[in-house]
Amino acid sequence: MHGHLFFAFTFLASALFSQTDVPQIRFEANADFLKLPPNLYLGEVAGVAVNAQQHIFVFSRGNSTGPAYGATAAQLLEFGPQGQFIREIGKNLYAWSYAHAVKVDKNGNIWAIDKGSDMIVKFDPQGRVVMVFGRKKEASDEAAPWTRIAPPRPAVNGQFRQPTDVTWDRDGNIFISDGYINSRVAKFDKDGHWIKQWGSAGSNPGQFNTPHSLATDNDGNIYVGDRGNRRIQVFNTDGDYLREIKIDVPVPDNAQPWMGERPGPQAPLSMQSGAPWAICITPGKKQFLYAADGFPGRIYKLSLNGEVLGVLGSSGHMPKEFGWIHEMACPSENELYVAEILNWRVQKLKLYPGK
Repeated sequence: MHGHLFFAFTFLASALFSQTDVPQIRFEANADFLKLPPNLYLGEVAGVAVNAQQHIFVFSRGNSTGPAYGATAAQLLEFGPQGQFIREIGKNLYAWSYAHAVKVDKNGNIWAIDKGSDMIVKFDPQGRVVMVFGRKKEASDEAAPWTRIAPPRPAVNGQFRQPTDVTWDRDGNIFISDGYINSRVAKFDKDGHWIKQWGSAGSNPGQFNTPHSLATDNDGNIYVGDRGNRRIQVFNTDGDYLREIKIDVPVPDNAQPWMGERPGPQAPLSMQSGAPWAICITPGKKQFLYAADGFPGRIYKLSLNGEVLGVLGSSGHMPKEFGWIHEMACPSENELYVAEILNWRVQKLKLYPGK
């Protein structure tokens, strides 16, 4: 009986916020906000984060001088509040392989998640390495990426296979989403000691298909952008499943993807409307959840219970259009920074809800 009630509630919670009349949020975008010095270029921008001093950290798949396949593609850059270039952090770092995300914790430490090396690196505010998670394949062996097999290899404590993001709860516990091959969230204490993991490959509650983005609310709940299942799952700090959020907003008839054919019903869920490629939660007493999809390239503003409050943007190459938003920073309700894979840029957005 309890199981039937649980799944009925889950279905109702998902269907409840299938909305057809969602307001468009008016917004401005600055696509030329970052001021790069001569001869420094962004590649695919995988990550963006903002600290308390409004410094912007950009994790880009740039600085690659190798062949088209297998080249190192990761560079961490810091910019000031007005977009002025400050420094490169971790130049030629041993972990740099293929940038995926960057985050800043409440103490100003900078965390870089590298999908290619299977490593997560914590820098102090001065840019020195203070903690390392994971380990890449050794060049002295027959090094090759982890392959996807069915069923997947068992996950190993402290080892990652294409990790994607990191977040923290109120006690400083560390949560790492892992990832494209493993399908779990790993939890460490604030000192980096392993605590537990949860999740496995699948589509049931508590299972994942590419846990791609993480965020935490004031209560310490962990929001997981379960991209391949086209949903956001919410857990408490112990990994207990609480609920899921699905974003169902009608797609405009004229919507086109950045490239390729318009996704049909048989397309992977990750390429369908509402699939959470990137999520972030605003600070403050009243918090909001933002999520971005790959098609039709929109950003959604939600309450923490999943109600869609507004929508903005579309796919494209111009300012105010997006090419696969891969990470977002939301330092306030009406200010967003979005990192774009396909357009090789960061846009700074100013939102005007209700206008």
